[in-house]
Order: sequence, then C-alpha cells, then structure tokens
Amino acid sequence: MTYDPQTLHGFAHDSIARGSKSFALASQLFDRETRERVWLLYAWCRAADDLTDGQDHGGTMTAGHDAKAAVARIRDLTDRAYAGQPTGDPAFDGLGYLLTEVDIPRAVIDDIIAGFDLDAADWRPRSEQDLLRYSYHVAGAVGVAMALVMGIDPADATTLDRASDLGIAFQLANIARDVAEDAAADRCYLPVEWMVELDIPPGQHMHPAFRARLSVMAKWLSEMAEEYEASARWGARKLPPHSRWAVLAAAGIYGDIAREVRARGDHAWDHRAGTSIVAKLGWVARAGWSVLRRPPQRRISRDGLWTRPRADTARAEASA
Repeated sequence: MTYDPQTLHGFAHDSIARGSKSFALASQLFDRETRERVWLLYAWCRAADDLTDGQDHGGTMTAGHDAKAAVARIRDLTDRAYAGQPTGDPAFDGLGYLLTEVDIPRAVIDDIIAGFDLDAADWRPRSEQDLLRYSYHVAGAVGVAMALVMGIDPADATTLDRASDLGIAFQLANIARDVAEDAAADRCYLPVEWMVELDIPPGQHMHPAFRARLSVMAKWLSEMAEEYEASARWGARKLPPHSRWAVLAAAGIYGDIAREVRARGDHAWDHRAGTSIVAKLGWVARAGWSVLRRPPQRRISRDGLWTRPRADTARAEASA
C-alpha cells in the first residue's frame, strides 16, 4: 500500500490535540521524526479505545454499543495494517505506515488489544495483582510500544520493563482520579479485595458514608503510582535526550494527578483533578534540566514491582 505521510501525520496530530492535552504538550519535546511516530501510535490507541467504548475521543458512550464486535473489528483492521493493506481508517492506516519505519512486534500490540478485550467483557479486578495486570494491558503495553518508537531495541527487556512501569503509573493515577466517572458509567477498577478489607459493600463505594475509606484506596493508588513512576524515571536514562526530556516531563505531569488526588483526601472527587498549565510548564523545565545534568547514578530497584509477562503468557493471562 502507498501511504500519504502528510495526511496521516496531520490526522494523528489532530487526534492527540483533542484526546490528551498533557501528552500533546509533552510530545512537542521529541525530535520531529520521533514526535510524528509517537502521534501515529497514539492515534491508533485512541481510535481503538474509542471503538471499544463507542466514544469519540473519550466523549459520551453510545447506547447499546456492542463492545465485543468492536474489538473484533480492531483485530481485523490491525491485521490489515500489519499486512500493509488499506483499512479505510486513517488511525489504522497510520499504524500500517508506522510499521514501515519501526519494528513493533505484533505481540506488543496484541497485549494492548487484550486490554480492550477486558473492557469489552466488563471485567473487574479481584486483587491488586489483577489491577496491575489490567493496568499493563491498557497502558503499560502502550509504554512498551512507545519505547520501541523512541528507538529502544525490542530485545532490551530490562528497559522495556521500565517503560511498562511508566504506563502502569499513568493508569493507576487515572483510576484514582476517575473513580466517580467510572462509577457513573457502571465501571469499577478498585480491587474487590480492597473493598472487603475496608468493609465497603459492593457497588457502594461512592456513597458519602464511605468517602473516607475511598480516600484511603486513592492514597494506596497514588503511592503505587509513585513507585512505578520512580522506576520509569530511572529507565529513561536509556532514551535519546529529546525523548528522555519528553518522557520525564510526562511522568511529572501525570504524577501530579495522583499526588493531587491524594492531597485532596475526602474531597478528591468533588471536581476532576488535573494539572495547571503553569505546573505542566514547570515539569517541562525541570525535565529539561534533568536531561542536561548527568543521569542519576543510584539505581532504582524494581524489586517488588509487578513485571509484564512475556508474549504468549501475557495474552493467555488476559483471556483468563
């Protein structure tokens, strides 16, 4: 297939500008080639996520939407993209074009699609391990794919584990921030075992009587997110300077979401937690200074952190 890079890059730029102001800002720090590739990958992820949920850039969900049929369509269009065939969808054609420039093993993309499978099945975590496995499929695997786009060797499993950690950190922050929004959509990503431990009846976690206990879970999520963020920051040492700048800025910006939720305590969901433009620019500046200095020499251990399964193991677990 003959691709039109200018059109595909323009579509991808519009997608990230609409879908994620924070990531759109951080992506400006990449060199041009990497930035355009990151946009293409983001546009595929955004389109696939919207197909699963029946949304347009995270908007209102479509009533009666068949999520399982949507995931089947995602697989079909992704198959075509990997085969270099036209898909009729610029997000998937963009993935096809990206694959002519970057080696992204199909197993990595399949790990992301496994996350859409979980959402389509209205899956909910029972344990903390379930929560981390879900966070890997919907965000950690995206971090792995992004690292490959930034030039990390597919065989460098150690660095890719750190990239997965950043995605997991982002997802844990999102879950803490979006508890109320998820509940309104009849979704819950808080482990059942946490609910039992804090004596919160099923489906009642948003009741005002349990707000103090809910804030305890938000604190747990925030603390977990910080652990994975710290691991990812150390792993960013392997990235080229511009990519390291962008990743460290994004880590700080998203990390502030989890920190803000924790700081608000019982009032965390009175209105949506976010990061101001001043704070975002502050992280851009701090990340730039970090890149100019010598990388940290004290290794941040991954001991005790959840580690992504490898290839077939990940897909088997996701379907279990």
